Parts: sequence; structure tokens; C-alpha cells
Amino acid sequence: MLVKVKFLPNSKKEGVVKKSNSSFEVRVKEKPIQGKATRRGSEILAEYFKVPRSKVRLVRGFRSKNKIFDILLEKSQNKYN
Repeated sequence: MLVKVKFLPNSKKEGVVKKSNSSFEVRVKEKPIQGKATRRGSEILAEYFKVPRSKVRLVRGFRSKNKIFDILLEKSQNKYN
């Protein structure tokens, strides 16, 4: 499942806000230095979708606030689609 994610690094609170079926906003406390915010954001997405971190893969937007992630869900978890 491909999802569009807008990252908000250096936030006071961490979390995920669902904007639409395939669009999310992720707030992370980490600063956008050396990929720390992206790493933490992918962990937060994994927690949100209840999948292991290894099932969340960054596809596009390595250096951008707007990113596209591929999340490999089990068939029973496709309720997010």
C-alpha cells in the first residue's frame, strides 16, 4: 500500500494524523538531520499500521518533507485502504 506522508520534524508531540485514505501527516520530535526524522517517522508509521519496521519502506522523498512510503500489510490488515 503506497501512502503519501507529510513530515513535520522538530514537533513537540509525536503522532500520525490521517488526512485521507492514502494521505497522512506524521509529527516527529527528531530534527531533520542525517535522516533521523525520517527513521523515527517510519517507526511511528509502523506502530500506526501495526506492522514490523521492516515492512515500511521509503520510496520517494528522501530529502523532502513530502514522502511516499510503501507499507506491506497482511491481507487481514487492509482495512486502511
